[in-house]
Amino acid sequence: MTSTKYRLKVIFWYVGQLLIWFPAILLLPTIFVIFYPEEWIYIESFLVPSIISFASGVVLKKVSKLNETRVVGYQEGAVIVVTTWCAAVVLSALPFVIEGLLNFHQAVFEATSGWTTTGLTMFPDVESLPHVFLVWRSVMQFIGGAGFAVIMLATLIGPLGASLYSSEGRVDNILPNVTHSTKVIMVIYVAYAAAGMFFLHMAGMPWFDAFNHSLTALSTGGFSVKNASIGYYDSVSIEVITIVLMLLGGTGFGIHYTLWKGNFKAFVKNGEPWIMGSTIVIASLFLLRPAEKVFHEKALRYVVFQVVSAITSTGFSNADLVPWVTLFPIGVYLLTVIMMLGGMMDSTAGGLKQFRVFVTLKLIYRSIINFMGPRRKVEKIIVWKGENRKTIDDGIIKDMFVFFGVYALTYLVGTLILMSYGYDPLVSMFEFSSAMNAVGLSVGLTSPNLPVGVIWTMTVGMFLGRLEFLVVFYAIVRIIRDVKILLEERGGVNS
Repeated sequence: MTSTKYRLKVIFWYVGQLLIWFPAILLLPTIFVIFYPEEWIYIESFLVPSIISFASGVVLKKVSKLNETRVVGYQEGAVIVVTTWCAAVVLSALPFVIEGLLNFHQAVFEATSGWTTTGLTMFPDVESLPHVFLVWRSVMQFIGGAGFAVIMLATLIGPLGASLYSSEGRVDNILPNVTHSTKVIMVIYVAYAAAGMFFLHMAGMPWFDAFNHSLTALSTGGFSVKNASIGYYDSVSIEVITIVLMLLGGTGFGIHYTLWKGNFKAFVKNGEPWIMGSTIVIASLFLLRPAEKVFHEKALRYVVFQVVSAITSTGFSNADLVPWVTLFPIGVYLLTVIMMLGGMMDSTAGGLKQFRVFVTLKLIYRSIINFMGPRRKVEKIIVWKGENRKTIDDGIIKDMFVFFGVYALTYLVGTLILMSYGYDPLVSMFEFSSAMNAVGLSVGLTSPNLPVGVIWTMTVGMFLGRLEFLVVFYAIVRIIRDVKILLEERGGVNS
């Protein structure tokens, strides 16, 4: 047996394992028919993809001919994560297609927006959707925010899935064991969600609304059950609670764990909270004066909420952003940049991530000090991640700048594609930034009437941004190489 064939068997086994258990997620929304019995008619829309998922999983595990877990390398981990994300997106889109709510292109966009916690939507009127579909959108974002492949595979398979953890763009292994790290993440995540739901309800939200908005705020997803998003409630208290939830979601799990342990000494040494907090304050102050000329007494509410929503990549809004393009263009430009910065590493947020920004600033500072000093000497750059000190070596720096390069190229290509369809440059820049950085804010471009080419451009942008680009490229190259090797082997046998 060749190593290529064995690698494929391992990939089939892991993907099959996930697909067998994925129906447990697909069927979660149907629990709500207990509260809304008139929606029993929609169960079939979730049952069909559940059967397809289970059957596909059984077939893949049979084909693999393996009966136990195997250690997964990074290359296999990349292929498994990308494959399972693609499968989850397609299966999650089927309920919308089966019920006739969206066509296939739109449904894949909606499911991708859900799992990547982006929040852009194909539904112009979400308030007309059945409750089970609103819950489905929220569930996708909640589980997608924590990293569904990590949660499913680490929980079902155990500590052999370390490569799956890193393949989803996570570097902050809170505990030495991946399974324990995953369980800690879920305890923190669920506790915050329950608290958020309670406080939102106390602030005036109905329980159903509070449940959904707590899930999508904490996951920095941004799907809402109201067309006007959080602005529908026009409540300062609800906006403040939502801001807290968005900030919690945009904070790395390692930092949460540090705080939960009461290790404040380590917490203050982490650069990410300081960078993100400073960015929010500076951006809000910069926008406040011009915003006052447009929004008057509501300027502070609008500016702070939208800045936090953008930097945490949530996408909630308390104001209609469409008029901002003409009335407040400087706000649109700055929000575009803030969306790129994103939240902290190992959080539910997207973007470049504050950790990379912080390390880049330290590199610049160190270069200036070395240049201005009496003699040049090489000093190690040390940063804190949660409770751990991390040395920034040349390998990390190289990976960072490769990421920056791929990020910039992807953003340029995506924006140009949108502009080629005739959309305004500012609108194209904002909308693709929102998609690629998993934000979900919109200035009116995203709608079910988009050309198919634009829908798929933004869908690919969301997918690449959530899995941090390189993992997807690694997986594609690995698959192409394996297929090529198998074809060459088969050709050799036939000859």
